[in-house]
Formats: sequence, structure tokens, C-alpha cells
Amino acid sequence: MTEKIQSTHLERAACVYVRQSTMTQVRYNREGQRRQYALADRAKALGFREVRVIDDDLGRSGSGSQERPGFARLVATVCAGEAGAVLSIEASRLARTAALG
Repeated sequence: MTEKIQSTHLERAACVYVRQSTMTQVRYNREGQRRQYALADRAKALGFREVRVIDDDLGRSGSGSQERPGFARLVATVCAGEAGAVLSIEASRLARTAALG
């Protein structure tokens, strides 16, 4: 356990949000996918017993023209106080639009 991750965090789930914007990325950028899924192992190494991998949005753009059910599920989990941590590569791209669709 690190200084920033406390036992109260570890009592909740770690959420790993996996997303690639296009089906081309999903098909051909396997390294990016592998790195994102590896975050689940990182969460376990940090001490989280429950790790939720949310990958419903693979191949969905963040432009707002497509619904992103995985992102909506992630937001609901965080708002419900069920998440002790959110792990994602390029987290600045998590919510590209204000729409939760």
C-alpha cells in the first residue's frame, strides 16, 4: 500500500476503464489494449481485492455522437461511492464531452 492509497480506498473496488476510439484501433493496436488491461494487474498489486474492468466502450468515439455505456457505468460507480480508484491510460481523455451518453 502506498501513502496515498489508504485502507478505505482498498475496501472499495478499483475500476479499470479501457477504451479505444475506433474499431481500427481495437483491431490493430493490440499493444494499447494490452497496456490498458494490464492496469487490472496493477490494481491488484496495489492491494485492491475487487477490480472491475469496464471495456464496454471499445471502438466508440468520445466525440459525443455515440453513446458510451461504459463511461456512464464508471460515473455511476464513482458517484455511488463504490470506487476506491479509477485506473486509465490517458485519463484526460476519459470524458471528452460533457454528455454521459
